[in-house]
Amino acid sequence: MGGQSCSSAPWPRISVVIPTLNEARNLPHVFAALPSDIYEIIVVDGNSVDDTLAVVRKLRPDARIVMQTRSGKGNALACGWLAATGDIIAMIDADGSIDAGEIPSFVSALLDGADFAKGTRFAKGGGSEDITRLRGLGNRMLTGVVNLLYGTKYTDLCYGFNVFWRKHLSVLGFDAASILAADRSGCPWGDGFEIETLINIRVAAAGLAVAEVPSFERSRMYGVSNLSAFSDGIRVLCTILYERFIVPRQGRRFPGWRLLTHMSGAPSHSQAPVAGQSWANSSSSLNGNRPRSTAGQTQIQELAPILRQRDTGTMTVPAPPDQKET
Repeated sequence: MGGQSCSSAPWPRISVVIPTLNEARNLPHVFAALPSDIYEIIVVDGNSVDDTLAVVRKLRPDARIVMQTRSGKGNALACGWLAATGDIIAMIDADGSIDAGEIPSFVSALLDGADFAKGTRFAKGGGSEDITRLRGLGNRMLTGVVNLLYGTKYTDLCYGFNVFWRKHLSVLGFDAASILAADRSGCPWGDGFEIETLINIRVAAAGLAVAEVPSFERSRMYGVSNLSAFSDGIRVLCTILYERFIVPRQGRRFPGWRLLTHMSGAPSHSQAPVAGQSWANSSSSLNGNRPRSTAGQTQIQELAPILRQRDTGTMTVPAPPDQKET
């Protein structure tokens, strides 16, 4: 929609999902960077022991607080997706490393026809002041493996800044409400830091149109990351191989695999610029008017019936603007 004027463009409703675990000192910076008039903010907390929830209630009383069902970043994101009601879901971290002010560039890529906009630190216009040489090398190697196995052209596999149409949630196939078996690490499959890899793999397997958006990653502001370069890297590699070779043979296919029977070739892939889009540079609000509500804690089990209604087709969900139902 680059040629359409900002005033006439139909603005989608954007849900921002933010997983938190003891991020009280970082959240003021994260909230300050959010574009104005976001449709909804969903903070998914992993039982923080600091003042995280108090900070949310004080700074963003309109935010929805969801308590995740298990532990791990992957489970937190899945819980947030289940609670989201907007047309578009944006995933950002709570440590201040992701610039939420870049969200318009990602949404612009979706409005231009992409199904999924993934951030990349390694394309022109992107960068990182946080990634170490070891993590950078591992990321490049793992990205190369995925590109080889899936025919993709990703430049950054393990970055957590992604924005996509909510109607494609079924392609991702994550379960927030059920009790899942843990692997040897004690973390159920998909609940850990391998979540970004799983997302990118399943999006590729489903043949969705992907646009990479250059993004700059800052260093974590406060606190210490729980990411382990070696152990989480091994887990990511196992994820790649398992999803490519084991899942199809076992028949335990997530919804996205069924789409492969109707498609051929690699998924559409493009790279979107950070600037230059009229939407991204607009000072217009991101979404339609939405009254703010008082923050409250939501148990994800209460949302499970809603998800079942979506899956069975008994709930009508408005299609995103300029997008045809798939």
